[in-house]
Amino acid sequence: MPDSGRASTGSKEADVGDVGVVDVGVAEVLAAQSRLRRFLPVTPMHHAERFGVMLKLENLQRTGSYKVRGALNAMLAAQERGDHRPVICASAGNHAQGVAWAAYRLGVQAITVMPHGAPQTKIAGVAHWGATVRQHGDSYDEAYAFARQLAEQNDYRFLSAFDDPDVIAGQGTIGIEIAPYAPDVVIVPIGGGGLASGVALALKSQGVRVVGAQVEGVDSMARAIRGDIREIDPVPSLADGVRVKVPGFITRRLCARLLDDVVVVREAELRETLVRLALEENLIAEGAGALALAAGRRVAGKRKCAVVSGGNIDAVTLAALLSEVRPRPPRKPRRRTAGLATADPEGAALAPKKHAVPKRRPAANLFPPTTISAPMAPNAPRPVSEEEFTW
Repeated sequence: MPDSGRASTGSKEADVGDVGVVDVGVAEVLAAQSRLRRFLPVTPMHHAERFGVMLKLENLQRTGSYKVRGALNAMLAAQERGDHRPVICASAGNHAQGVAWAAYRLGVQAITVMPHGAPQTKIAGVAHWGATVRQHGDSYDEAYAFARQLAEQNDYRFLSAFDDPDVIAGQGTIGIEIAPYAPDVVIVPIGGGGLASGVALALKSQGVRVVGAQVEGVDSMARAIRGDIREIDPVPSLADGVRVKVPGFITRRLCARLLDDVVVVREAELRETLVRLALEENLIAEGAGALALAAGRRVAGKRKCAVVSGGNIDAVTLAALLSEVRPRPPRKPRRRTAGLATADPEGAALAPKKHAVPKRRPAANLFPPTTISAPMAPNAPRPVSEEEFTW
């Protein structure tokens, strides 16, 4: 089983249709949950009423991304197996921050290789936790090749951002936290496929549909599931966290077997969704973090849940989006008055129909007159008039 996120296009193992036995399942996800509960809090669920979707807020996770789950679980599992080697990884930012935070908490040496052009906020986050930062190449794939080379030369443990059983199991703990809310469909962003694989492992046995989300031109997983495993350079995108040229060897087999669908959205939809999320829900997400929500409008379901995978967006990028993107105003909610209101063709609510109301019987007089006209009994006292009554 390869430890990398790449696969040879000429090997038989690259055939997505050949779904073999993978050393990760629901048991590994449950074991990951027992490891992580001591270190990581349960992230909240938020009902985005204007979108009609529940949001799993992994942008509020430690280091601002779900990636810390897989990194920490992999390092804890390695220590249980007696592997205390330094850890090295390649990442565009979020996985590197997760590795750095986990290494700081566990006292492990960590080296992260990040491409030039990675967001400064993510580079600063890695350095804050004491990990060594090496910048190499202009893309994730170049950083990946350099990190693998350093791992072989120095006997470091290379920790893949997605194509590792322990990493997949760690990401799957998100699905365990979503399950009590009983959604009928969960939408997750896909880069290398670690998050989608883990969440699908946790939820498919519960009868929940799991749908992946990708961007046009950054859809390597969608193509791989269809059998197209060519290495095509991803186009520039706001969702820099999912710009992966080749999905993982393990993850694409799990996604091919477990995902119900993969939705591909346009870049303009992603940009508008990110701005609406900030303005209407007061939530800051990075490009990949808003990807699942952008795909939500194309997914049918009564109880939809979208994973907001991260919130580490560069301040300059966010400021530019808020000044340039003008989202369409949201539709006015349909007025509901005792189930009788309807909407006219122009969208204005019509008043409910008037129904005949039966006339009420007049209420009984609770204060009878002071004078009594009926005949009185012989021994009854004479009534006192108002003129005779004195205090």
